[in-house]
Amino acid sequence: TALLRDAFQPNLVQTLENNPALMHGGPFANIAHGCNSVMATKTALKLADYVVTEAGFGADLGAEKFFDIKCRKAGLHPDAVVLVATTKALKMHGGKDKSNLTSEDVDAIKKGCENLGRHIRNIGQYGVPMTVGINGYVTDTKNEHQAIIDYCKQFDVECKISNHWSDGGKGAEDLARHVTEMIENQKSQFRTLYDDNMPLWEKVRHIARSIYGAEDIIADKKVRAQFEEFEKAGYGHYPVCMAKTQYSFSTDPQLMGAPSGHDVPIREIRLASGAEFIVVICGDVMTMPGLPRKPASENIGINEDKEIIGLF
Repeated sequence: TALLRDAFQPNLVQTLENNPALMHGGPFANIAHGCNSVMATKTALKLADYVVTEAGFGADLGAEKFFDIKCRKAGLHPDAVVLVATTKALKMHGGKDKSNLTSEDVDAIKKGCENLGRHIRNIGQYGVPMTVGINGYVTDTKNEHQAIIDYCKQFDVECKISNHWSDGGKGAEDLARHVTEMIENQKSQFRTLYDDNMPLWEKVRHIARSIYGAEDIIADKKVRAQFEEFEKAGYGHYPVCMAKTQYSFSTDPQLMGAPSGHDVPIREIRLASGAEFIVVICGDVMTMPGLPRKPASENIGINEDKEIIGLF
């Protein structure tokens, strides 16, 4: 209790450009809900005109859980969504080898955009105005960017290049201006994907079909019995938190693009009574987070001038 006394309070930190940011919680979206704390978000909403928060991994995991778990439980109504894309990810989903993602390949981009299109359609189900933000790399080319921009036009979705990695806040100004204009001119009609009173099994099936493009969900008798037990115990109104590989819409991490017609195998379900959701473990996903052998903290220190070094 003593150690956790202040843990509930969000951490106020300063960005490199001297702007305030609240950091509080950071669960992985492949095995948990992938969002920062409700406390941090609500605190920020009291202090700022615009609040930007991130949901982890792909939109099939982070965004779905942000909408269907966090927003549902906290009564939040988002005004806009920025769907982040990169040329590297799209080339990989277009079949390009991971070892060669920095070379220009417009054809791979175009093929990989089917993955982006699935995410765009998925977010559209929630009724929130959306834009696509390309997280620019120094190896990107104008032709690759233009291919993504052109692809997004068929959905009537704007696509903006953001070079914040190289240029800081200045590199994100165009995207930021567009988002604020979108908020002012387009009214959000936010809705969750499923109702509280939908049976747990149907909630999982609805996510699998509507978000993952699956044909159905499958489970053995033991797992099906778990669903029934949780329903009878009074937990049927809880939202579900899918634990699934972040590398594919399916449960096969090698299946790129926007696969459809696959089945989603459910290995186990767990009750998170404190968080008030049901964790649904799919395929062979590991629920222990994977961390690097050498933490970045080992490179951080203080030099002779008492300046912090090793942050980058």
